[in-house]
Amino acid sequence: MKQIFITTALGLSLSTGVLTPVLAADITVLASNGVKAAVTELVPQFEQETGHKLHFTWGASNLLAKQVDGGETFDIVVLTPALIKGLGSATNLAHVGLGVAVKQGAPKPDISTVDGFKNTMLNAKAIAYTTAGQSGLHFISVTEKLGIAEQVKAKGKTIPGGAAAEFVTKGEADLAVQLIPELASVSGVDVVGPFPSELQNYIVLTAGIGTNAKEKAAAQAFIKFLTSPAAISVIKAKGMEPG
Repeated sequence: MKQIFITTALGLSLSTGVLTPVLAADITVLASNGVKAAVTELVPQFEQETGHKLHFTWGASNLLAKQVDGGETFDIVVLTPALIKGLGSATNLAHVGLGVAVKQGAPKPDISTVDGFKNTMLNAKAIAYTTAGQSGLHFISVTEKLGIAEQVKAKGKTIPGGAAAEFVTKGEADLAVQLIPELASVSGVDVVGPFPSELQNYIVLTAGIGTNAKEKAAAQAFIKFLTSPAAISVIKAKGMEPG
């Protein structure tokens, strides 16, 4: 794409606050579904202020990591820390816990205690979760800890990655288990709440710049923007904690 000089209303307000011409760039991003709700709300502001354009591939962290290992080119990747390999720097954007959702208007089961959570899983007719995402992997480890893994797997409604709560909106599952922002982003469901603290696992989502990134300066500007006070308020509003 031909690059052109532009002057934004705020110039380099994201970094220096000085009105300066900048280069418009196309930024390629591979990002975990866990940050989708917050990031997609923030993108228009960043694009308007800088003139840059962001192009996203969303997915489960484990699946995106395979794309990276397979040679996929990108400017920014947002994954869990263990899956970001060989990058010069990494910035923690948010950490988020797992929760449970039901169809909108349905009675909310008790998941406030370990026993309540276990009984809710056993009493459900069908449970939706992902098999490749970090949330699904942790959920299965929890069911193994509780001794109910086989019962849960037998009534699981699963996909490798994506919105597990869509099974609930279609009436194909009673419960959906996933990261809370992912559940909340699906219309037609109510989030019951987070896992009990004894079973919770906070997943950290980290941004890194590709070693072969074509737009490193623009990528750095976007990551810096995602740690700004304005971005942090959106991150919190979407059920995540910054950093």
